[in-house]
Amino acid sequence: MDSGYYAAAAGLAAQTQALELVAHNLANLATTGYRGQQTTFRSLLAGHGAVSANPLNIAVNNFGVLSGSRLDLTPGSLASTGNPLDVGVAGSGFFAVQSPQGILYTRDGSFHVTPTGQLVTSQGNAVLGELGPVTLPSGSVAISSDGTISVDGFVVDKLQLAEFPPGTNLTAVGSATYSAPSGSAVAAAESSVRQGMLESSNVSATEAVVQLITVQRNTEMLSRALSALDGQLNQVAAQDLPKV
Repeated sequence: MDSGYYAAAAGLAAQTQALELVAHNLANLATTGYRGQQTTFRSLLAGHGAVSANPLNIAVNNFGVLSGSRLDLTPGSLASTGNPLDVGVAGSGFFAVQSPQGILYTRDGSFHVTPTGQLVTSQGNAVLGELGPVTLPSGSVAISSDGTISVDGFVVDKLQLAEFPPGTNLTAVGSATYSAPSGSAVAAAESSVRQGMLESSNVSATEAVVQLITVQRNTEMLSRALSALDGQLNQVAAQDLPKV
């Protein structure tokens, strides 16, 4: 079969997946602490192992496919809310939380207290401190820049902040919560917290819309190319093969 058909099909599949990713970013423009996801592509050599690796074969049979995505770790902007249980992170750190899936990480500091006094995230995950899940007695809550939590002037615990070495693969688990490879988290050394503030999504609405339009146009172009190539193949099958 014509390699152009394979190239168009592979490109269309990759652009369709990229379209879903951009749409997901747009849907989370207002999600606190959300980290945008960026597409990553890799080359796929059709018939690898059976096709000789000369320049012509590589040019004809080397297709681009979506290999996955990576998180954009650029910080979002911090906005004041006045709520003492809202906490933003300045730097690259993440809050550690306890979930049914194990320890996860988030930049969404819109915390609240349950009737039993447990500090939890907006998803209901327990916020972790140095002593374990944070439990607050009733009273006025103060959180210092290093994460130390005090209630009515008495120290209760200290928020557990984690940082990750460059290149660590964080995987999205929900809108603004992420899992990390075991043992990759280290105690935050260059991050601090801001009480009464929340971090916005780091997705730029303008850039996301431009990406959406670009991917849509690429998808339409590849769809037309695929239809044209399919018509050409049908013509060959109907008119030329019977003559052989």
